[in-house]
Amino acid sequence: MRTVRDEDGRRYVLLKESTDSSLVRDPETGEERHLPNDDLEPAGGEAPLAVLADAIPEAARRVVSACHDDWHLGLLVDLADRGPLAAREMLGAYDACESDLVGSLTELRAAGLVEETTVAGERGYRLTDLGERGVAALRD
Repeated sequence: MRTVRDEDGRRYVLLKESTDSSLVRDPETGEERHLPNDDLEPAGGEAPLAVLADAIPEAARRVVSACHDDWHLGLLVDLADRGPLAAREMLGAYDACESDLVGSLTELRAAGLVEETTVAGERGYRLTDLGERGVAALRD
């Protein structure tokens, strides 16, 4: 596979090439079709798998990249459903030690999915707009 562009600058992933035409996939829709070779040119520097990944909304890609375990994803879902939550409440509700929870929240904050907030006068956490969109996109 390699990435190509048509005359309008639209990106495709080249699947199969013949003498006159090429079978390409539109990374946004997944639609495959044949286009004349004369209408295509290489899209240098754009890896085909990265182009295909662009079809997934950025927020969902960020959640997938940041969640190394199912419980990280579950943490985001809980914050989406019940958040914002106080850190003390989270420690009491989850089967995770404090250092694991803090480490996970730190990673999710670095990914831009969670942010610190105040809940009932205590330190807590809530999803960012990006985190909310990411969880919603995965639920769809």
